[in-house]
Amino acid sequence: MDEDILTSWRVVKGEIDTACRQVNRDPEEINVVTVTKYVDQKRTQEALDAGLLHIGESRVQDAVPKWEALGKRGIWHFIGHLQRNKAKAVVGKFSYLHSLDRFSLAEELSKRCDTVGENIRCFLQVNVAGEESKFGLSPKELPEFAREVSQLPGIQLEGLMTMAPYVENPEEVRPIFRHLRVLRQELRQLDELLLTLPHLSMGMSRDYRVAIEEGATYIRLGSVLVGGGK
Repeated sequence: MDEDILTSWRVVKGEIDTACRQVNRDPEEINVVTVTKYVDQKRTQEALDAGLLHIGESRVQDAVPKWEALGKRGIWHFIGHLQRNKAKAVVGKFSYLHSLDRFSLAEELSKRCDTVGENIRCFLQVNVAGEESKFGLSPKELPEFAREVSQLPGIQLEGLMTMAPYVENPEEVRPIFRHLRVLRQELRQLDELLLTLPHLSMGMSRDYRVAIEEGATYIRLGSVLVGGGK
């Protein structure tokens, strides 16, 4: 078992505990997705051996060989932009998709789920910051999109996801995370949707403590756990 991953994990758990105490949350509510997209199969296996069972990947061509080689261990999350023609490769391997932002993709996922008798748990990606370089729905598009997607078989809506801008001071992105939490609450209040949306996927290595304070239940951590990226 890789000692430096275990050491990093102990540090991260301490930070999670501290952030939760700040806002009176239970650390058990926080799910850590270990982002392995910048590291190789061996490093991914070391993360699994260390007990980090949620694995995040964003490129199908890199992720599927890892998934196959590692004996289908862990719970796999697709966290990147997914092309419609790659949906077949994701369904049945990845339990979660954090980046659903197009109805054409949702339809394809639903079709593939029906074919193999699977469901896929999806987060709706929202471009809260309005960055042109980022994918995702605008907040205004979100209610209608959620309404349409909620009717599709095989798609289980878990919550909302956002990516905050990359900044030196994590406090600068607190309003982004807070806005996503408000958007979820607004969706929950739309009676015709009947959505619980239990989760918020937000926060990465630089800003996960702030994200937790604002309600994150899934945080996506790469460099602080396994190295290799952000």
